[in-house]
Amino acid sequence: MPTVDVINLAGSKVGSLELSDAVFGAEVKEHLYWEVVRAQLASRRAGTHQTLTRTTVSGTTKKVYRQKGTGNARHGSQKAPIMKGGGVAFGPHPRDYSYEPPKKVRRAALRSALSGRLAEGKLVVLDGFDVSEPKTKAVAGKLGGLGIGSALIVEASENQNLHLSVRNLPKVKYIRAEGVNVYDILKHESLVLTVESARALDERLA
Repeated sequence: MPTVDVINLAGSKVGSLELSDAVFGAEVKEHLYWEVVRAQLASRRAGTHQTLTRTTVSGTTKKVYRQKGTGNARHGSQKAPIMKGGGVAFGPHPRDYSYEPPKKVRRAALRSALSGRLAEGKLVVLDGFDVSEPKTKAVAGKLGGLGIGSALIVEASENQNLHLSVRNLPKVKYIRAEGVNVYDILKHESLVLTVESARALDERLA
């Protein structure tokens, strides 16, 4: 079982925590990242793109000129795709881009991401992240004191003051333990857990 130091916001060691080998000591399978992140980003796509076809574009269907005798190519409706202002032949239409990889793949990718951060020495476990009031500067100072610039902070329960404090920090994100995902872990250099959130992830993925 991997054991990590538990520190406080001052950077002092206050204890240690044993983590599940199945969750934080798993084999890192980077090929799973691509599949899961691709699915997550695809689900964010609005898919509301729409072009007008010859049946929906505004215009007349009257024949442009007579069929023969003009020396020009044969044309019919002004709404044809070949005509200026006509419809689009094979343009995009509303669709749903989302898809979901198998649950086994999603869980394995998340275990890999957590194990990878621990192996890289970029997993920080705090005894707690109490913030008395929403203050961005104060939280940025505490993270800076720990040598953390870019971080995903995970809490087991709602911490509104912390949430409000980090939302203006471009390289820091706050998230609840149940919402932890591969994309956010990989996007940030450090993963900051509290003891409670580390245990919650252990229970969820073990």
